[in-house]
Amino acid sequence: MIEELLPDSVVAVEVHGHGELENAVLYPEEAALVARAVPKRRREFAVVRACARRAMEKLGVPPQPVLPGERGAPRWPAGLTGSMTHCDGYCAAALVRAGDLASLGIDAEPHGPLPDGVLESVSLPGERARLRELAAANPAVHWDRLLFSAKESVYKAWFPLTGKWLDFTEADIDILVTPGTPYGGTLRAELLVPGPLVGGERRGVLEGRWTVRDGLVATSVTVPYA
Repeated sequence: MIEELLPDSVVAVEVHGHGELENAVLYPEEAALVARAVPKRRREFAVVRACARRAMEKLGVPPQPVLPGERGAPRWPAGLTGSMTHCDGYCAAALVRAGDLASLGIDAEPHGPLPDGVLESVSLPGERARLRELAAANPAVHWDRLLFSAKESVYKAWFPLTGKWLDFTEADIDILVTPGTPYGGTLRAELLVPGPLVGGERRGVLEGRWTVRDGLVATSVTVPYA
């Protein structure tokens, strides 16, 4: 599911229901980070890193620990950049050679409505107006959850390029539906703060894709060099 939202240069590994990676083993330094966590948290932490290590292998990079850096962002092996996501029953990791993409972000969420009050705290008035239009055209999609996921993907792509926090209300996201495919399309995020410098150019807009499938919402954002 995630792979179809990403360019061919990106390697994605995903697991539904944890499957064969249910008993994934952590490196000691990873295990120490979740030693006091509840079993569900430890399992997801291990499975998503097992996905990342399989992606490393596919790119010809020896598997190694994935430890959190600043603000929890994963520290990738030299020469790689990527993103991870997990929610109940689903884990995925996407990696790419740093020479092929400047940055990327992925996110998956359960396809259900956001809790009461959350949409108002993470969205702009214009975004909420557009969500109402989308809901009128296709009420089967939980557009509020999709917007939340898109904001997460935008942040995951933004942070490695800037090292700065990006508030939910500092990116104005427009969700576009691909004609003939009501459960998929593209997204466009206009940054309301100075964008990252990529190849000497200030990027004020980040773009990505989305899909709704198998009880999940999934989004991606990729930042090319040109």
